[in-house]
Amino acid sequence: MKFNTNEFEEKMKKTIASYEYELGTIRVGRASTTVLDKISVEYWGSPTPINSLAQISTVDARTLAIQPWDASTLKSIERAILASDLGITPQNDGKVIRLNFPTLTEERRKEISKQVAKMGEEAKVAVRNIRRDANEKAKAMQKKSELTEDEEKQAEKDIQNLTDKYIKDIDGVTAKKQKEVMAI
Repeated sequence: MKFNTNEFEEKMKKTIASYEYELGTIRVGRASTTVLDKISVEYWGSPTPINSLAQISTVDARTLAIQPWDASTLKSIERAILASDLGITPQNDGKVIRLNFPTLTEERRKEISKQVAKMGEEAKVAVRNIRRDANEKAKAMQKKSELTEDEEKQAEKDIQNLTDKYIKDIDGVTAKKQKEVMAI
């Protein structure tokens, strides 16, 4: 019997997808609708994502417009943005909320770059944890005589190769995002 690494590879792919999504929510001086994905508004007693309450559009490279479908939610959306860690003061004209993204300072870019690196390390730890789980499963299968010793060693080698591949991918995604942050 051969050890199947597909389950663990899927988990590693999901880790990278999650990491890339998280990077998309980081504000880098350009207007992007994904920065609002983590912000919820109290609506009818339950937290609701802004994109469920309003149309969000990019006006230009540095401005987002948020136009609620229900005008009564305008103040709630504004409060939620102010309470978030976005660091941008919304401008409310009574119908539309505008978010103007200022140009990032060199110091702020370096902070964001460090934050990206930290998130990359967390993603790598997640991949290594998946590797550990896979190795433990291979060892358990070998103890139950479902795998021979050679098959277990091969499984560990395959798992390590997968881990190396995904860690290299994380490094690439991190470097790309850091370059983007520093180039703005």
